[in-house]
Amino acid sequence: MYRVIVAEDEEDVRDAIVRGVDWEALGFEVIDSAENGQEAWDQFGRHTPDVLLTDIKMPFLDGLQLADRVKSQYPSTRVVILSGYDEFEYAQKALKLQVDEYVLKPFSTQELLGVMGKVKNALDEEAAEKKNVDTLKEHYRRSLPVLRENLLASLMMRQLKKREIEEKAALYQVPLEGRHYQAAVISMDAPGDKGGRQPEQEGAVSLSLKDSEDQELKLFAVLNIAEEIAAGHGLGKVFLHNGQVVVLAISADEDGEAAAARMLAAADEIRQAIERYLKLTVTVGVGLVTPDITRVSYSYKDAVLALDYRVILGGNRIISIADVERRYVEKVRFDELKEESLIRCIKLGTVPELVSIVDALFQGLLEQPVSVKEYQLYLMEILTAVLKAAKDADADLDEVLGEDAVPFAELHRFQTLEEAKSWLVILCTRIMGSIAVVRQSAYKNLVEDALAYTRAHYQDTDISIHKVCKQLHISTGYFSSIFKKEMKMTFVAYLLHIRMEAAKELLRTTDLKAFEIAEKVGYTEPNYFSFSFKKHVGVSPKEYRSSTREG
Repeated sequence: MYRVIVAEDEEDVRDAIVRGVDWEALGFEVIDSAENGQEAWDQFGRHTPDVLLTDIKMPFLDGLQLADRVKSQYPSTRVVILSGYDEFEYAQKALKLQVDEYVLKPFSTQELLGVMGKVKNALDEEAAEKKNVDTLKEHYRRSLPVLRENLLASLMMRQLKKREIEEKAALYQVPLEGRHYQAAVISMDAPGDKGGRQPEQEGAVSLSLKDSEDQELKLFAVLNIAEEIAAGHGLGKVFLHNGQVVVLAISADEDGEAAAARMLAAADEIRQAIERYLKLTVTVGVGLVTPDITRVSYSYKDAVLALDYRVILGGNRIISIADVERRYVEKVRFDELKEESLIRCIKLGTVPELVSIVDALFQGLLEQPVSVKEYQLYLMEILTAVLKAAKDADADLDEVLGEDAVPFAELHRFQTLEEAKSWLVILCTRIMGSIAVVRQSAYKNLVEDALAYTRAHYQDTDISIHKVCKQLHISTGYFSSIFKKEMKMTFVAYLLHIRMEAAKELLRTTDLKAFEIAEKVGYTEPNYFSFSFKKHVGVSPKEYRSSTREG
C-alpha cells in the first residue's frame, strides 16, 4: 500500500479527492491532507509518503515550491501536480523539477484514477527493479563460498543459536545435520619442533614443497589432502580458519565414542599423508565430541588448546584434549548465549524474567554434580559478567553492593545452591533498579538539554528536530521516542507551542505588527504565522490582541 499526502487549498476539491476516490482499491492510502503548501511540507517531517498530490497555486508555499523542496530532500517521492488550463505554461516549469505527472483542472474522477494508475505502475516497476530476482540470485551465487566459510568460522569462534545455524545452513546449502560433532585443528610444525622432523625420503613426488617458503601454498596443499581423506571417512567439513586447517566432523553415529574413534583414525591418516607427500609434519589437536552443534565452538577451542601440549609432547602427532586434560562438564559452562541472555535481562528485562534465567543457569549444577572449585569458578564467571555489565551501564556499584564491598568473597560462604541463587537474584535486581534510575536520569537530562536549546533558538527559522539532534549528538529516531515519552507530545508540537506562547506574550505586551511578531518567533511567512496562530489558539492574532486589551 503506497502512502499519499494531498495538498489542495480548496476545501471542496480536497475533500472530493480524499473521500471521493477508492484509494485502497488503487493500492494507495491517504495518510494526511493539507490546505496549503507550508502545512504539507510540515507533514513531510512526520511522514515519508510515496506520493505527493498537490495543487499548483496555494498560499504560503505554492505547488512548484513545494515540489522543489520535496524532490530535493525526498527524491524517491513521486509528485503529481494539479493545475488549471490557464496555468498550463506555469505548470510546464514542473518538468524541470522532475514532476512525475500533472492533472488539468477541472478533472473527473476517472482522469485522476488514470494518472494515479500510471504512478502506481511506476512505483511497482521501481520496487520490482530493486528486487530484481535474477540479479540478486547471481550475486548470491557468487557470494555463497564466502558465506559458507563465514558460517563455519562463526561456528568455531562463538556459540550461535540453533535456529540461526539451521536457517543459515539451509540458506547457504551447507549440510550440518548429525548426531555428534567434533573439531580438529591441523597445524604445521616448525622445523625445530620436538618430534617434528622434516624427513628426507627418496622418491619424493612432484607435490613436494620441502624447499618452498610459501606458507600459503603449503597450507593449501595441507587443505587438499585433508579434504580428500576426510571425504573418504565421511567426516564432514574441512576449511581454513586463522591460518590453520580445521576439520569439522559431523557424525550420524548414535555412539559418541565411535564418532571420536573415526576422527582419530582420519586425523592420523591425514598426518601421515602430509608427511609422505609434502615432506613436512603437522600436529593435529582434537577437541571433545558434542551432541549439540551450538556447542561445537567448545570442541574447536579444546582442539586449539590441545595444540599447546606440542611443547611438552612434541610435534608430528595427534593430541586429543581428552587425553591431556579433564574438561569442564559442558552444562556448567557460562557460555556466550547464557551471558547474553542474562545481561540483556539485567538491562531491559523484568524481575520474573531474571528469576527464570537464573534458574536455568543453576539447572546444570543440579543435574550434573561438579567439584567445589568448578562450582565457584562458574559463579565467579557469572558475577564478573554481571559486574561488568553494571559498570558499562554506569550503575552505582557502591549503592548496589552495600556491605558486600568485595562480592567475590561471598561465593565462599554459601551452604547451598539455593543460597547462591537467591543472592545472585537479589544482586541482579539491585543492578536492574540502579540502571533504570541512571537511564531515566539520562533521558531527563537529554530532554532538558533539548528544551533549553529549543527555548534559546525557537526564533531561528531553520530550527528543526534534525538541528537539535545534531547539537545533542543523537539520532532523530531515538530522540523522538525519548522526547515523546517524557513530554507527552512530539518535538514539532512543542516547538509550535513555545512559538505560539511567545507570540501571545508579544501580542499582549507590545504594539508590534503581526509580521514583526512572526519574524521574532521564527516564521519567514507572516501569512503562515497568522494561519498557524488561528489554528492553534482559535482566533487570529488581531482578535487575540483585542480580547486581551478590552476594558
